[in-house]
Amino acid sequence: MYTENYITESLVLHLFFGRIMKEHSLFLKAGFTPVNFNCSAKAEFYKNEFEKLLSRAVTLSSGKTSRKVLDSGEIVTEFTLVAERQTEKLTGIPINSSITRRELNLGSSGCRDIANISRQVKALNRTALRLLDGLIALKEEILNRVLCCQMFTMNYPLLLEHILREAKLYRKYVQMLEDNGEICTQSMKEVECFWNQIMMEHALFIRGLLDLSETELINSADGFASDYSVLLNCCNNAQNRTLNIDSMAETKKFRDFKAAGAKGIENCKIRSLILPLLADHVLREANHYIRIMES
Repeated sequence: MYTENYITESLVLHLFFGRIMKEHSLFLKAGFTPVNFNCSAKAEFYKNEFEKLLSRAVTLSSGKTSRKVLDSGEIVTEFTLVAERQTEKLTGIPINSSITRRELNLGSSGCRDIANISRQVKALNRTALRLLDGLIALKEEILNRVLCCQMFTMNYPLLLEHILREAKLYRKYVQMLEDNGEICTQSMKEVECFWNQIMMEHALFIRGLLDLSETELINSADGFASDYSVLLNCCNNAQNRTLNIDSMAETKKFRDFKAAGAKGIENCKIRSLILPLLADHVLREANHYIRIMES
């Protein structure tokens, strides 16, 4: 019999990463040209399937998610709902925003039928593993074709590698839950190195997607990329240890930069190739990393 911790960790994982995966699928679809209609259809399939998974996770999470997680900004932010509406209009790709509205109303207390919910969560985890195997394979196929100059997409090769690593981390955590009933404790070094690399790459992507006229924002993004490069190097060379407080301070600054960017893009004040939902997406990942560091 799995514990309440198994239920809670599984649902928090799906609330965060399930949304991330459905948005990865949307970003892939938005970046394809007409000739790649097969890959576009596959990306649409995974977007829809991860929406279903996320919707189910939201239903099961009522009363089982801590206030700290709900208030962290890693599941939804003040920008998410508008960002979804704007991105749907700009791309023509449907987005089920009712899930977001339900998440905004999630509570942290309620009925707890452990035995029944654990069975449903186990089924959800199995579905996530199946979907992740398929999405990982699709991302690897796209990356390999891009690197062999057999496909053009508006997504950078580094971005494809980036979203592939996140999918593999999600899968690793779900498998841990199914094997052990919990996410096995990682060293803070391992967690910090992973997310510092993610943050560094976010800064590089932001710089690369800003209009060339946005000099000040480009310089700021360059600065964050440089800072995270230093932090990542320190992390990789350090012994297993507790959190480097510089990573926390840097990520809080970067979170504020991303929040300002999300607001500016939402209000059409920033020239860029950044979809509103992508701006919100990277903000949520910074909030997730901060919440982990504060735990």
